[in-house]
Amino acid sequence: MYGGDEVSAIVIDLGSHTCKAGYAGEDAPKAVFPSAVGSVDEMEVDNPDNPEDNSGSTPDLKSKGKRKLYVGSQALGFRRDHMEVISPIRDGTVVDWDIVENIWDHAFRECLLIDPKEHPMLLAEPCSNTQQQREKAAEIMFEKYQVPALFLAKNAVLTSFASGRATSLVVDSGGGLTTVAPVHDGYVLQKAVCTSLIGGGILTDCLIKSLEQKGITIKPRYSFKRKEIRPGEFQTVDLDFLDTTESYKLYCQRAIASDIKECVSRAPDTPYDDSSYSNIPTTSYELPDGQTIEVGADRFKIPDILFNPSLVQTIPGMESFAETAASLRGLPQMVIDSINKCDVDIRRELFSSILLAGGTSSMQQLKERLEKDLLEESPQAARVKVLASGNATERRFSVWIGGSILASLGSFQQMWFSKSE
Repeated sequence: MYGGDEVSAIVIDLGSHTCKAGYAGEDAPKAVFPSAVGSVDEMEVDNPDNPEDNSGSTPDLKSKGKRKLYVGSQALGFRRDHMEVISPIRDGTVVDWDIVENIWDHAFRECLLIDPKEHPMLLAEPCSNTQQQREKAAEIMFEKYQVPALFLAKNAVLTSFASGRATSLVVDSGGGLTTVAPVHDGYVLQKAVCTSLIGGGILTDCLIKSLEQKGITIKPRYSFKRKEIRPGEFQTVDLDFLDTTESYKLYCQRAIASDIKECVSRAPDTPYDDSSYSNIPTTSYELPDGQTIEVGADRFKIPDILFNPSLVQTIPGMESFAETAASLRGLPQMVIDSINKCDVDIRRELFSSILLAGGTSSMQQLKERLEKDLLEESPQAARVKVLASGNATERRFSVWIGGSILASLGSFQQMWFSKSE
């Protein structure tokens, strides 16, 4: 089906941590908000006097199945009693389609302010997506939103296009998982895809636990207020809310911890061990409640989990994940395994164009470390080249940017498929 020139397509990339949405042809997504949503169980149906639920002042609250969902960073930033934070995606696959619909609603109606009936949609999907998942996504898009045309593209392919290549090995390290996928001539080689459950989320949790062990508790933003006693001097007053759910507290702590992680951590040049990093100089970081913490060895230990997952076992409080971690492979190992599963003829080309994508890959020194490890492991003949876009924004949104490029290509316009097809 032909998509037409005059309407711009909409590109949506729903990841395990954030949802990115925007117009094709632009260089960055217009709407970026968390994939997690707040959910309050409703005992009685509110406002019976208002028959149209969405005509009120709060258009993105849907009463469905006795729960109210709050979508978007604004709605989540506000603490509500009994509000649980739930994510529709577990280990890279959608487990709750109802939430996904609400997220799409929020993207169309609140953020992009468009009518989905009028725009072709390009959806990015993980490489591990099943046929059943794709059908479900298409069904919702065509039947609920009545989109004129749709295209589902694989994450890795889009990342590859974003850097202008048709063949590459995409190392996509996001919030929920890390995927290594070889792309050849614009198609993912499915049999050689490797995934690992270690993403930014696990690293953030490890950092929280590691800090707790040193006696540092991260106070969520809602649990205190700061009063200025004298100019430039603040006093922190603790506020106590009994009805805040554990999941909301954790959500807020993760937001802060993930910022600490992004600010201070960098991948170590050599594999981490306690003895050589014990007297490393510390970096200070000021928490929202005003206390300054010193982060020492953890700056290097946390990122090194990507390269050596068994480090998780040394962090107290992560026992639940430690069993899984023992069986996981590090990044360089996954890259080598993935390349070895590919056809002999393209291995050389893959080694020389390894692309880093996803939010977690913006970690300082990650590219250098991966390149160094691969040089040691790879066959002599291979020229190892790890490519990463210079700015973190492009790395974080590479899937979306690839989608934006693809959907705005003239030659792509006959690729859309419509409901009838």
